[in-house]
Amino acid sequence: MVSTLTSWVGKLLDGNGWLLTAGLCLSMLSGCMVGPNYQPSKPDVPAHWAGPEPAAANAPPDVDLARWWAVFDDAILASLEDRAVRSNLDLMQAEARIRQARAARGIAASGLGPTVDATGAIQRSRSPGRSSNWQDGVTRGVVSNTYDAGFDAGWELDIFGGIRRSIEAADADLLASVESRRDVLVTLTAEVARNYIELRAFQQRIDIAQENLALQQHTARLTRQRFEGGFVGGLDVANANAQVATTSSTIPLLEAAARQSIYALSILLGQEPAALVPELSPASAIPAAPPAAPVGVPSDLLRRRPDIRRAEAEIHAATARIGVATADLFPKFTITGSAGLRSGDFSSWMIWAQRFWSFGPSASWRLFDTGRTQSAIEQQEALQEQALIAYRQTVLAALQEVENALIASAKEQERREALVSAVEANRKAVSLAKILYTEGQTDFLSVLDAQRSLFFTEETLVQSTSAVSTDLVALYKAIGSGWNADMAEAVTPVAK
Repeated sequence: MVSTLTSWVGKLLDGNGWLLTAGLCLSMLSGCMVGPNYQPSKPDVPAHWAGPEPAAANAPPDVDLARWWAVFDDAILASLEDRAVRSNLDLMQAEARIRQARAARGIAASGLGPTVDATGAIQRSRSPGRSSNWQDGVTRGVVSNTYDAGFDAGWELDIFGGIRRSIEAADADLLASVESRRDVLVTLTAEVARNYIELRAFQQRIDIAQENLALQQHTARLTRQRFEGGFVGGLDVANANAQVATTSSTIPLLEAAARQSIYALSILLGQEPAALVPELSPASAIPAAPPAAPVGVPSDLLRRRPDIRRAEAEIHAATARIGVATADLFPKFTITGSAGLRSGDFSSWMIWAQRFWSFGPSASWRLFDTGRTQSAIEQQEALQEQALIAYRQTVLAALQEVENALIASAKEQERREALVSAVEANRKAVSLAKILYTEGQTDFLSVLDAQRSLFFTEETLVQSTSAVSTDLVALYKAIGSGWNADMAEAVTPVAK
């Protein structure tokens, strides 16, 4: 290696050798790059889901996963989703990070080309001197002017690939930032749908509470009339009034929760909390959808989930940076040059005869740095290992999310079917209890129990209906819906 370097230095010093050296260096630009080459990860994933997979007959046909919320067939929800994609602040931040990563990639790529600096200087200087009559002891300095203008250029030849590895890492970082935006998009669309469904559920629960309150108030009036007629005691009146007060106390909490859901939706749309109150305050039905989603097979998550794709890009970036650190073990070759005009007289500054130039390659090689470069390589290798572990963890978490969503969706649908039957039975029980109580064939406690059971099951049915829809939202989120590869990444600057 020493003899090779000596030979290179000899050529650099040779007046005609710089052309040979430059040509040889340029021919090596497309050569090998130090450091490991990235190999795509191939994690082990199961062939099938462990949980109950939705039957193909139940899955909606031809679902556009980029706009999966269309399966709910709710115009207001679709409008909220579209507005959120346009104005959500988290999404804007993610788009700004894409622009940042793209600029960082441009900075890295600039290392492959030369740099040229324009220089200019005017200097006036005085140098010490002595008069012609030195015996008088008086010295007179010489004052001179220097006028200088020109260009300095430099070009580091990427012979060992350190710059190209940094570009490779920047490309991976850019891809990771794009996947991060897509992950924000997946989360955003799911959060808008979840909050909207919860809002409609709160509104339905308010309606049910008010209906039951009206029913219980009617029962309380009837009980007072029977008490005044001497048919029942005061205990029945007290129990009826307590039932009315208890049901009435639930309504303010539900109203507060509904208003908070509206506030949450407004923030998701990048607006002030009360912006959507006029639009969303009127009650509406809970959006329902087909009880299944096209989940595919577990291996589909590797190409569908943005967080998995981002984790893989981060492995790629960490692998490339090992090469960046490894390149510091090898010598660096640079071609430098300068040209310009220099004169001591302003009037002759721009005359062609005052030109100067210099050009030639140079080499530098750090032979000893107390282990700093080797430690930097080990540091990047440890970061790559961390990225690999994070990737495997992300894959496992994604599998868990889908399995959780599958089992929750299936079991909630079973629960809802049972609650539908329970509500029908409780309505019959309330009607029958009122008739028997009016005829004096049962006590008032039976009426209270029947009304309480009806209120409870009706409210639970609404919650279950909401859970069925939110579980479906969670399933679409878990499989990575809300984007597709054809969607243009919005990376235009935010208006000032």
